[in-house]
Amino acid sequence: MKILTFSTLFPNTEKPGHGIFVETRLRHLVASGQVESRVVAPVPWFPGHYTEFRKVPASETRSGIAVQHPRYLTLPKIGMNIAPALLAAGARASVARLLDEGFDFDLIDAHYFYPDGVAAAMLGKYFNKPVVITARGSDITQLPGFPLPRKMIMWAAKRAAGVITVCHALRDEVIALGVDPARVTSLRNGVNLNLFQPVEREAVRARLGLPGFTLLAVGHLVPVKAQQLAVAALAELPDVRLLIAGNGPNRGMLEQLARELKVSDRLSMLGALPQSQLRDYYGAADALVLPSEREGWANVLLEAMACGTPVIASRVWGTPEVVAAPEAGLLMEERTPQGLAAAVRALRANYPDRAATRRYAERFSWDDTTAGQLALFRAILAAKGAAAYA
Repeated sequence: MKILTFSTLFPNTEKPGHGIFVETRLRHLVASGQVESRVVAPVPWFPGHYTEFRKVPASETRSGIAVQHPRYLTLPKIGMNIAPALLAAGARASVARLLDEGFDFDLIDAHYFYPDGVAAAMLGKYFNKPVVITARGSDITQLPGFPLPRKMIMWAAKRAAGVITVCHALRDEVIALGVDPARVTSLRNGVNLNLFQPVEREAVRARLGLPGFTLLAVGHLVPVKAQQLAVAALAELPDVRLLIAGNGPNRGMLEQLARELKVSDRLSMLGALPQSQLRDYYGAADALVLPSEREGWANVLLEAMACGTPVIASRVWGTPEVVAAPEAGLLMEERTPQGLAAAVRALRANYPDRAATRRYAERFSWDDTTAGQLALFRAILAAKGAAAYA
């Protein structure tokens, strides 16, 4: 079958880590040999803004998949309510060009409900193609709190031929919006078990200069990720070191907090790292910490476990579905610095066998997710074909 993958969350040459979870799922789907795909991954544009996207090429090939990056007008601060229409308008010519060039796709596979999923539903209506939308987190847990986006999300969800959620908790939320449960499928993310695997730990720790018990936090430095809880926990863990991998607007705040708490000597800011480097840090760390306020399905949890490293995470949304056994790690009893420190002490007192942590992660290959996508897409296309001949 032929699918068009549509999302603003997709890597590019300038931001190779942007939406890498969407690309990873697609690569495994295409690797099944049963799907051919093209990608339309629009990037925002407005005079004088979004400089980080200016050098993104109009088109590129990633992992053998052709990717288009049309520009779409984005109105900073005031454009939320019209973002889906602007996104659809910016992408329409690229989609039409694919059809003109002979890629007559069977369905649109969209990621993130707002504005991406709504825009995809608009494009599906315009080109008369079925649409499947994947909900990934705040697109369902937060954005429906705004009146007009909520109406558009509900419109898109009800018009979509199918809805995928990355965890059961998000499925419940989508159903609560009024979507028929029979049309909502939970397909969790997997982990690349070939890339993320245990390293020669002592050698890597020596090379990275990591004495003593070391915590690792990985993610964008933004409020929702709440890395400040991990920094503040250091004040209660005098023999513990914290590494933070990622970039974002909260970096200065985190560094200032470390100075105020006099823990700067035990905090290292690593910046954004490619996945190949992250593997070494995952494998060298004693635990990954993820004290987020919200998460759909946090890929970093499984990436760490695949390297043999247990995790400590907040009890939010899909995270309890990921951290569901002692060998996986612990969920914080309370999402505070004290709660995180207590979880670190509890993990150290009963530290799991790292080989068992790796075996736990091996249950989350991409195979089941790919099979679920194929089954859903086939059912949608079969129903469309039956309707055409009815």
